[in-house]
Amino acid sequence: MGMKGPMPSYDTIDDYIKNQSAEAQKILSELRNIIMEAAPDATEVINYKIPSFTLVPKGKKEQQIMMAAYAKFVSFYPFPTTLKKFSKELKNYKLGKGTVQFPFNEPLPKELILKMVRFRKEEIEKTWS
Repeated sequence: MGMKGPMPSYDTIDDYIKNQSAEAQKILSELRNIIMEAAPDATEVINYKIPSFTLVPKGKKEQQIMMAAYAKFVSFYPFPTTLKKFSKELKNYKLGKGTVQFPFNEPLPKELILKMVRFRKEEIEKTWS
């Protein structure tokens, strides 16, 4: 059953993560580390009340990737063009318009996530510079 009432607000990504289930905390922390490995200069922010990573200096909302915890999975929002580029590698995951779901009971595909983050960062740099 989903949460009732408005979604809580958090000041930091650490605050967001520590207020999730133990399963979600593990996946969110791991995903965060992978994102920062792929884009060490990314800026961490809360956007739309969820953890977001600005991949370029002073990046706008559409220049961020995001993640969020749900009851049985963590959603990763790398942008629709990224999902299209890696559609073959993501065929075993549930996808949305701009999101991929990583279930708690499966390991994160670290190498694929690294490639997706790097791809999106390069795409932003080419498009917005």
